Amino acid sequence: MNEHIKIFKDKIKVFCRHNHIRSFGLFGSALREDFGDGSEFEQEYSPGFSELIEMQEELAGIFNRKVDLVERQAVEKSENYIRKRHILESVESIYVAG
Repeated sequence: MNEHIKIFKDKIKVFCRHNHIRSFGLFGSALREDFGDGSEFEQEYSPGFSELIEMQEELAGIFNRKVDLVERQAVEKSENYIRKRHILESVESIYVAG
């Protein structure tokens, strides 16, 4: 994990539970010196666009920097196989519902 990014696991856990996220991970630039994120929602939960924007803003507050919220399912359906493979192979879990 990138030593330049503070991971507030307690805040991430609260964020994930509040937003029905069953797993949350970082990928790509988060593992380097620039930043990104990846998550997976509970099966029965499907947030709307405004909810996704609110979550993205909340995460930006937690990490104190801009973030891009990307759903794993969207990555898996991507036609860009290079980007899809890179993201899925590099994701590191931060939270998994138990």
